[in-house]
Amino acid sequence: MEASANDFIVVDNRKKAVRDPRKFAVRFCERHIGVGGDGVLLVEPSRRARFKMRILNADGSEAEMCGNGSRCVALFAHKVLRLPAKFEMETLAGIIGAEVRGETVKVRLSDPKDYRESFFLDVSGKPYPFNFINTGVPHAVHFVPQLASVDVDRLGAAVRHHAHFKPAGTNVNFVEVTGGDSISVRTYERGVGETQACGTGVTASALVSALTGRVKPPVKVRTFGGEILTVYFLLNGRSAGEVHLEGRARFVFKGEVTR
Repeated sequence: MEASANDFIVVDNRKKAVRDPRKFAVRFCERHIGVGGDGVLLVEPSRRARFKMRILNADGSEAEMCGNGSRCVALFAHKVLRLPAKFEMETLAGIIGAEVRGETVKVRLSDPKDYRESFFLDVSGKPYPFNFINTGVPHAVHFVPQLASVDVDRLGAAVRHHAHFKPAGTNVNFVEVTGGDSISVRTYERGVGETQACGTGVTASALVSALTGRVKPPVKVRTFGGEILTVYFLLNGRSAGEVHLEGRARFVFKGEVTR
């Protein structure tokens, strides 16, 4: 499945067909000898919600939350598992809500936390201003005048592994403000590298843009893949809540893999 060109292998794992998720992700996310994908999304049993969503990055590491992945899983649950159009799912970041309307999926994310504004990081001997917020997973946000000129792989990798964010590291977002309620974003993800889009990164970038007075909600966010997502939220001084991410998700193909 894909959402905003962020692609995932989605598996109904309620009967434990995938016994070693890390090994499965590393093998089948490889685009030349596997299925190919930014990550693996497993639907598993839950005692707290309709099901649990587990998120494995392409390198086998497990993530707490994935905004685009949650939209894919929500559509999968509604269309394949025959769940109603509105339901809740469990993640490592908490319980999140989902609403499916055709191919458009709106998910209620956990409230952001750990917001830090305007600090500098030394990268290769040069200071760069950053902001930080956790939208289920950690995100650093750096504003730039021209997004196209940013060396996302080099700078993103350096910040992702920066000592400031040890031991877990961080995802890194580069943001260009394009209007009073619009931004463009490129994201370097832990365990993946630059992706066509990152739902929690889009959300983090929209929140930080609003918290620093650059835009007002709801925020339209253009991803590197070209799709525009909408982030809804309420501001309360230096904090935000009632956060929703809305955009399209779709099935690409279905099939079987050999073990």
